[in-house]
Amino acid sequence: MEGKNSQLQQRKDDALPRGTGNLCQWYVEHAENATLRDGEGNSWIDFAGGIAVLNTGHRHPRIVQAIADQLEKFTHTAFQVTPYESYVALAERLNRVVPIAGKAKTAFFSTGAEAVENAVKVARAATRRHGIITFGNSFHGRTFMTMAMTGKVAPYKRDFGPMPASVWHARYPNSVTGISVDDALSSLQDIFTQDIAPQDVAAIVLEPIQGEGGFHVAPPEFFSRLRALADEHGILLIADEVQTGFARTGKLFAMDHYAVKPDLITMAKSLAGGMPLSAVSGRSEIMDAPGPGGLGGTYAGNPLAIASAHAVLDVIADEKLCERSAQLGAQLTDFLHSARSQCSSITDIRGLGSMIAVEFASAQTAQTIQQQAMARGLLLLTCGPQGNVIRFLYPLTIPDAQFGQALEILSSVLSQHADS
Repeated sequence: MEGKNSQLQQRKDDALPRGTGNLCQWYVEHAENATLRDGEGNSWIDFAGGIAVLNTGHRHPRIVQAIADQLEKFTHTAFQVTPYESYVALAERLNRVVPIAGKAKTAFFSTGAEAVENAVKVARAATRRHGIITFGNSFHGRTFMTMAMTGKVAPYKRDFGPMPASVWHARYPNSVTGISVDDALSSLQDIFTQDIAPQDVAAIVLEPIQGEGGFHVAPPEFFSRLRALADEHGILLIADEVQTGFARTGKLFAMDHYAVKPDLITMAKSLAGGMPLSAVSGRSEIMDAPGPGGLGGTYAGNPLAIASAHAVLDVIADEKLCERSAQLGAQLTDFLHSARSQCSSITDIRGLGSMIAVEFASAQTAQTIQQQAMARGLLLLTCGPQGNVIRFLYPLTIPDAQFGQALEILSSVLSQHADS
């Protein structure tokens, strides 16, 4: 008799289009903090975190309670029709902590792609310019504008026809492939010379640490020189912190690691602990550029998600998750460097806080390690242009003993790939 997972997989293949691919062939029925369970009695340690959504873990009691309390009041009104205080209060909280120079303002949306699209709208309204520059190997979303901004064709752009115009890609600094800060800045100058005049560029958009692109960290020098270049030409600098935000890098935002500040910042994923919520924050005079009604959406700032986000900020502060992120990341990095001495297929280890990645010599090695780890009860994700990078996105609330157990599983798997 077929198991429940096999039956569900057959139903999925029959009911869903093939474009909705899945990593796992098993189906989750329950989750708690850093543990996932299926309907057949199996469990996994979750080092994927819903792709960086669960920095506060699955079903944190304070988040569950906050959502339950809001359920007793109302679930939806559409903020632009009937506003509510919790939305305003969350914007006030974020305005106090976002790495923006001067007075900030915030608007809420539902997804990371929505946040990025609205940041572009705000930038174009504020500058009266049209050009957008992003970077190779970046990921900004799956809507048409954010697909155009994403610096990777497969699987995000392939088969979907012409992308929106006025988007260009510069090179992102990458020590592994030998792209220096000078190379990256030179590529921007090439765009200004060959594609679009700088006075027509509204914004430069980049991830402080590339997510899907392989967890490459932007060097501080790059941000400083990029800020100066943007200021020289009146271009806005937008930090896409959809994946890097909310304690993942050891600080509330990755931009807190840098001396410079962006003009706008996008966030989503771990903002609301598993509920769909995103935001754009920025300098108040820039955020005020669109007219009334220019920003919004039916579900934007849903009250259940807003309540969850308030609880997330409380948990990050009260449980000191920024410090926890740095501690766990240091432990993981030490482990990986030790493993590298026995495993020459590891070619690089990088990241900030608990946004850590390990790169392997081939995609086949990375995927084999991923599969072997899953067979032992550890869920991992790959990333990078060639798929040869394993990234670690565990909940920052994971118990020490369970974190140690995950490293034991990883050690067992890596030992099979050790040099003879």
